[in-house]
Amino acid sequence: MSGVRVVTDSACDLTVEVAAERGITVVPLTIRFGDEELLDRRDLSPDEFWRRCKGTATLPETAAPSPGSFHAAFEQARDEGADGVLCITLSSGVSATYQSALAGAEAMGEGFPISVVDSRTLTMGQGLLVLAASDAAAGGASLTELVAQVEDQIPRMRVYGALDTLEHLQKGGRVGSTSALIGSLLSIKPVLAVKDGIVAEESKQRTRGRSLDYLANKTKADAPLEWLAVCDGAAPDLDAMLGRLAGVEVEHDLVVTTLGPVVGTHAGPGTVGVCYMLAAGPRGSDG
Repeated sequence: MSGVRVVTDSACDLTVEVAAERGITVVPLTIRFGDEELLDRRDLSPDEFWRRCKGTATLPETAAPSPGSFHAAFEQARDEGADGVLCITLSSGVSATYQSALAGAEAMGEGFPISVVDSRTLTMGQGLLVLAASDAAAGGASLTELVAQVEDQIPRMRVYGALDTLEHLQKGGRVGSTSALIGSLLSIKPVLAVKDGIVAEESKQRTRGRSLDYLANKTKADAPLEWLAVCDGAAPDLDAMLGRLAGVEVEHDLVVTTLGPVVGTHAGPGTVGVCYMLAAGPRGSDG
């Protein structure tokens, strides 16, 4: 298949069906439940991940793909007739995935063009960049043009998440035990954001409804949008979030997907994520 092949990793939270339809190669991260190692979305679906989380008190661990996994994906693209590869990875601020992709590309040697881009984001923030790149690649864009497009879009990406609890962040070492205790006692519903490639506190809300309102208000204030996605981390109120976003002006169809284990391990059940790309031109809020 000629043209540029788009490669990414499973932290993007694109469904297997969407990736297959668009010819996107997804390199899986590894999820570890104790001594059991599973490849994300190959051995372990997002739905099965959330079922397992409800039945265990121990958090799973995640591991970046090996350079060899990316090398194999790049070789396959070359052997199938691609003109080159654009690889968009999970933020280097939270994972070694970007470094693995670079090593895999270097192992290919010269003669087959590969560009590896650090998305500086995660979940469907990364996924929307991949979708936009696959559209452009299907339209005949060159590798140089695709890299320029992604680098223009990265600063326009916004990723927010409303968590139901601080428990998973505390267990994973992302917040201190004191912060988790205070949050629990006060029933704080934290809102997180991806800023400069890492996850940071965005807001603290006293009720779940207010945290969802916060996400909706941020999104509406930044409209019109180019892309918009909502991620469901076993949240019972997903429909309520979708209702809050009704009428938001967005160029492409709304994408609704299940939050996968790479981010879900740390965010925990009940998480709702909202990811969107600002329209080109005048900028919205800086997040």
